[in-house]
Amino acid sequence: MVDLSHLNPRQKEAAKYIDGPLLVLAGAGSGKTSVITRKIAYLIESCGIKPHHIAAVTFTNKASREMKERVSQLLQGGKGRGLTVSTFHNLGLNIIRSEHKTAGYRTGFSILDQDDAKNILKDIMMRDHDQDDDALDMVQSAISNLKNDMLDPEQAIAKAENPQEMMIAQCYSVYQRTLRAYNAVDFDDLIWVPTMLFKNHPEVLKRWQSKIRYLLVDEYQDTNTSQYELVKMLLGDRNGLTVVGDDDQSIYAWRGARPENLNLLKVDYPHLKLVKLEQNYRSTGLILNAANKVIDNNPHELIKKLWSDKGYGDAIKILKCKNDEIEAERVVTGIVERRMRYGGKFSDFAVLYRGNHQSRILEMKLQAHQVPYKLSGGQSFFGRSEIKDIMGYLRLLINPTDDSAFLRIINTPRREIGPSTIEKLSEYSIRRGISMMAATTELGLEQLLTPKALDKLRRFGHWLNNITRMAYADDAVAAVKEMIEDLDYEAHLNLTSGTPHQAERRMSNVWYLVDSISKMIEKADELGDEVTIEDAVSKLILRDMLERQADDDEEDQVQLMTLHASKGLEFPHVYMVGLEEELMPHRNSIEADTVEEERRLMYVGITRAQRTLTITYAGKRKQFGEILDTTHSRFLDELPQDDIEWEGRTEVSPEEQKARGQETMASLKNLMADF
Repeated sequence: MVDLSHLNPRQKEAAKYIDGPLLVLAGAGSGKTSVITRKIAYLIESCGIKPHHIAAVTFTNKASREMKERVSQLLQGGKGRGLTVSTFHNLGLNIIRSEHKTAGYRTGFSILDQDDAKNILKDIMMRDHDQDDDALDMVQSAISNLKNDMLDPEQAIAKAENPQEMMIAQCYSVYQRTLRAYNAVDFDDLIWVPTMLFKNHPEVLKRWQSKIRYLLVDEYQDTNTSQYELVKMLLGDRNGLTVVGDDDQSIYAWRGARPENLNLLKVDYPHLKLVKLEQNYRSTGLILNAANKVIDNNPHELIKKLWSDKGYGDAIKILKCKNDEIEAERVVTGIVERRMRYGGKFSDFAVLYRGNHQSRILEMKLQAHQVPYKLSGGQSFFGRSEIKDIMGYLRLLINPTDDSAFLRIINTPRREIGPSTIEKLSEYSIRRGISMMAATTELGLEQLLTPKALDKLRRFGHWLNNITRMAYADDAVAAVKEMIEDLDYEAHLNLTSGTPHQAERRMSNVWYLVDSISKMIEKADELGDEVTIEDAVSKLILRDMLERQADDDEEDQVQLMTLHASKGLEFPHVYMVGLEEELMPHRNSIEADTVEEERRLMYVGITRAQRTLTITYAGKRKQFGEILDTTHSRFLDELPQDDIEWEGRTEVSPEEQKARGQETMASLKNLMADF
């Protein structure tokens, strides 16, 4: 029997309830993962449900990984074998893989990331609508929202009410046809395709309902329309559903999340049971009181109040700084001073901000004070589009059967090879059982393509084969350089970059990649080893994988991240910076009258703090080359004023400044005396 003794009464009630659909309204830091994992163990060990009939879904790989680890500790000896614990998108991928024929895909379909999908969309927009890059992100986001709202291209065209919506719908239609020609799906398709598959093929839905008999969903407030429908269809008319969510932490409306889905549960399941988890195991009472006071300013259908038995704790500090540079200096010296006085690790500190652009000045100050830090959400070197382009060529150079790489680079830079040509090439390669690259040289292709299209494909194939021979037979680095020169890739970057400086920076990244290959080969020569271009590229691919895995390494570094990225995390000491009107809440949310979501973001930021919370704002901030006067955020006025220590509203006297400096120096001397 699973041990539920560590759960509090409300947690235990949620873990043991199996008589109908259940909503667990779980406040920040209330131990929801413990409830989900123990409920899974309870379903298997006490209720006799087979593991392969249970699925638990969440939104991030990290949350999924943590859930798997905890369940495996509870169900040792293989008792949990067959259990599905995955992200929504992984579950969708498994459904498409199992049902690919019915869904209209061939085996080995590709999953395109955002950049690959953007490149396809860019070609469509330039070719069919004479649109420049300025509208690209808007169109890609609109197509994503259409899929999330369960609208296919035909419905989008019928629904269009103005020229811009029609342009988006037409791009969507051609984009989907192109994905089909590539035998590929994008990220949104991983939810949309299974949902439409279930909707249009009852026999497929019945098969998956038989497979998944109990469903647990984490972070339910983050579900979009298609995810909501997917859950609803999988459940059918059965009772095997537990969802865990918190409407106060719904901060992803910009990517389709609908917090109202929590309220819809009561409509779809009239016998829904509600269990509230309000005891917080993370923060002091004062921090929770502040979070409750702020979020009370939002309207609620579901009411909860977080509380803690960890004592009331230290007051929240609000620092007004003269400008953003002084603000960053105060944050960094505050971190250094607290660490000197009380010990601890740099990783105990997190600095949270509304936008990524705010990190630059913080990084400069941290470097100046020699404080180690980790910037979360920064783009990896191998994630840059120019590096992915060149790596695509290198992948194809060492593996001509890599169709995914072929699709990445066949029109980068543009060669005017259209989707219909790619579709016919893809169908021919599948029929012949060969790669798309190999198919470009076959005589049979002449029956399918126009002489002009065939000539372009064969010119490309002939050119890359020559580069490949050079790379293996002669100087590999020289061959790669010649490849980049032949592509006129620098001109391509100048065309596709926002500014000449950005194009120059991107090109320097490409030469850095080439230099990395050169150094690998030179180092091997010095050691008397032989390294081929294949070895070098394979090592780079491995380096990319390790770099991604390194994101999970826990080192002693101050954590810098956006408020959005901080969700689900906790730190002993939190700094929230830039609490000014038009920054937090953001100007866009003020203009769009969506300040409620910004307030939820404020709530998320406050509830990341375990012991201390410091909030800062600047009287002047540099934006777009201008120095602007600012007004402090309305959210600061919503905090319980008795629990706040304001600093900087009045000038600090020279005597106070001197005393503070002497105190810091004394702390430093005491620290040095310990070595």
